Amino acid sequence: MAGEQQLNSPATGLTGRQRGYSARMNPDGALTIGVEEEFLLVDTEGQLATVGPQMSAELGQTPDGQVEHELRRCQVESATEVCHSVAELVEDLHRLRTRLINRAAQHGVRLLPSGTTVLALGSEPGFTRDHRYQRMATEFGELADQSLTCACHVHVAIPDRESGMVASNALRPWLPVLLALSANSPFHAGTDTGYASWRHLLWTRWPSAGAPPHFDSTDDYESRVDGLLQSGAIVDRGMIYWDVRLSEHVPTVEVRIADVAPDVQGAALVAALVRALIGQALDTMDTSLGKGLTQEVLRARLWRSARDGLTGACVEPRSGCLVPVWQVVDDLVGRLGSQLRATGDDAFVADAIGRLRATGGGAQRQRAAFARDRRLTDVVDELAGPS
Repeated sequence: MAGEQQLNSPATGLTGRQRGYSARMNPDGALTIGVEEEFLLVDTEGQLATVGPQMSAELGQTPDGQVEHELRRCQVESATEVCHSVAELVEDLHRLRTRLINRAAQHGVRLLPSGTTVLALGSEPGFTRDHRYQRMATEFGELADQSLTCACHVHVAIPDRESGMVASNALRPWLPVLLALSANSPFHAGTDTGYASWRHLLWTRWPSAGAPPHFDSTDDYESRVDGLLQSGAIVDRGMIYWDVRLSEHVPTVEVRIADVAPDVQGAALVAALVRALIGQALDTMDTSLGKGLTQEVLRARLWRSARDGLTGACVEPRSGCLVPVWQVVDDLVGRLGSQLRATGDDAFVADAIGRLRATGGGAQRQRAAFARDRRLTDVVDELAGPS
């Protein structure tokens, strides 16, 4: 949420991230990528810790990305630099997480990569002291108060906004399986919600969030954004919270469907698949992709994936039928084979998918940690490690 607001550099007008994103292609023709990750901060007992603003101020811009404050004081966000390969992305993500873990330890707290809070809230974490966030708290009341979620956002470079419309439309049918792959929020405030991604359900309560519409043109996109602004459903364009949106500050498509991943490999897997889907769409520039899928039906399909994660069923995009989720995963990877080989990501994706089959997704791993002794603190320890 913070990353879109703090990109301008007084010295140059552009940060390294913006300059890199402006160059759409690598020399080998692959699209450049970047990832933002949101995290919770917890103390030794697993309760939320309100040191996010201090940590973001202390770390700020780093050689491999930047650390930013978030809506709530118990959160922090990292953003990689522009990456030309998934291998480079993995390195940046690992370095940023390590830096955050080490800085958190200096404050006596831990970094918690979960889409929602695990334990019941001890005290109200409060909002970061930022004029925009304070305005959101005033305008949206309890909705803002209850919005404490952590996601993973993938940026993929595009040459122009028309290409972004094509990419957004093409991504829509595959958003449910991307959500299933990344689901990592079964617990919320001390309760097993019965969902694999409770974050998705919480987040879509915002009036500007959830399944993106099909866009006929950039004018159609702008008309819908204007409607949100005119109604007061968003205070600015940074509050366009669709699961796929055009960045307002860098020439990218931003895909916001995923929970924050329990590990770096999970975040990089989503990024690799998103880049391949967008690359495939831009090869055709077919604006009709996904046109028959209404926003209401897509919302229903996303609900199903949020509930089941990797343990149940997912809607097959072409037939509209419920099938085992792994069948849709295999179909997606197969359809993207040539794109993944072209970018050199095929081996990484195969390995990451293999590990998910063996260990389960984030939601499964959280529940397995709880099942051992039925203690939610074990879930926190599983995700955050020892203090």
